[in-house]
Amino acid sequence: MISKSGSKRWVSAADPVARKAGVHVGMPAAKAQALFQGLRMIDADPAADTSALERITLWALSQYSPIVAMDAPDGIVMDTEGADHLQGGELPMLTGIANRFRARGLTVRTAVADTWGAAHACARAISRETVVVPRGETARAVELLPISLLRVSEKTVGDLRTLGFRTIGELSATPRAPLALRFGPDVGRRLDQMFGRLCEPIDPIRSDELIEVSRSFAQPIGAAETINKYVARLVVQLVDELQRKGLGVRRTDLIVEKMDGARQAIPAGTAKPARDVAWLTKLFKDRTEKIEPGFGIEKLSLIAVMAEPLAEIQKASALVEGEEQDITPLIDIYSNRGQRVYRVAPVASDVPERSVKRIAAAALEVAETWVHHWPRPVRLLHRPDQIEAIALLPDHPPASITWRGRRRRVKRADGPERVFGEWWLRDSELDAVRDYFVIEDDGGERFWIFRSGDGVDPETGSQKWFMHGIFA
Repeated sequence: MISKSGSKRWVSAADPVARKAGVHVGMPAAKAQALFQGLRMIDADPAADTSALERITLWALSQYSPIVAMDAPDGIVMDTEGADHLQGGELPMLTGIANRFRARGLTVRTAVADTWGAAHACARAISRETVVVPRGETARAVELLPISLLRVSEKTVGDLRTLGFRTIGELSATPRAPLALRFGPDVGRRLDQMFGRLCEPIDPIRSDELIEVSRSFAQPIGAAETINKYVARLVVQLVDELQRKGLGVRRTDLIVEKMDGARQAIPAGTAKPARDVAWLTKLFKDRTEKIEPGFGIEKLSLIAVMAEPLAEIQKASALVEGEEQDITPLIDIYSNRGQRVYRVAPVASDVPERSVKRIAAAALEVAETWVHHWPRPVRLLHRPDQIEAIALLPDHPPASITWRGRRRRVKRADGPERVFGEWWLRDSELDAVRDYFVIEDDGGERFWIFRSGDGVDPETGSQKWFMHGIFA
């Protein structure tokens, strides 16, 4: 990718093949073309890149965090405080982000750190796909990184290199006064932001489609009763806007802007589209105790991040008996406490671990059903657990098994039930089979086990035994 300014043309992006040949970002275009014969050069389109980055940022806003902003020209920044646990933690969240980008043919580097500046630098300097900087270890993580990652102008970086500075650690150990005298306050400000000595609020991205209501205060507020009072008023305004557009909200973010410039986000989600004032007010009232007002709150904003069409529904009469109970309020309560609430639905597959999938707790009923002539265990292990078994091949059940260090003598058994691999999905399963048995040990416990393979042909499986389920 070639960028230009006047008559100057330089490489602004290079694919892996070009980088392997020695082409790098910042190299003059003429030198790159001479270095690599047949190099295909495409003019950069900054406007299209910015538009694509904006779309990715808005997607991340709906998926991962209430506070997301563009980190131009090639990144996004998210405040995941209080949100990463919904993804299973910081590392699973970063891995999930990377996997979703890779599935769409894109490459990404992700980093989590105490500050925006540290995460920005680590994501661009470290070759790994995911980087988690432990709390309190920002200085150790960035001290050897180049000063070009400090987010100061290219001229400032060049002048600092002329003076002999190469790394952020060297620069941070230098007295501040001479730097400020020569370069102004920008270098010191970026260092303070990177090390967390100076707050750097993230201004969240917003689109025209998002419904937002806000309230600013001439005098900062901080009391819980006052916060709840104004949040309730904002909910009324938001519901009015939603009703005007025929929408119901699925996720609402309360953005708290404090006197020191910091922002705190309180997300609340619902299992189904909603615009009930009392219910939305209760959801936030249960969560405002997490707000840390600090020196005071100067602005509250309520944003409908995810909204869906919602028609008016006639409520059932109290005189009618036998009406189904709506459990979505209970789902909302558990979900907003950080619990992952879902249902399982059948999938048309003979392979047991592929015959179920997770769906939203309030999703519509699935028409698919399980059809089995053989009994199935009440508990299916997430992954089959290898066991040791003594059995006659090919069709006899084990005489005994050893599972997790405990030997069990088989008293009764039923089977085998043969399950074939899904050869139409995976070539590796063309010949694969499993033989399942229901067994009962001498203590009365019943298990679902299988042998990988038909007991004769090694191409059908490893002939090893596995525990897969437990009966009631």
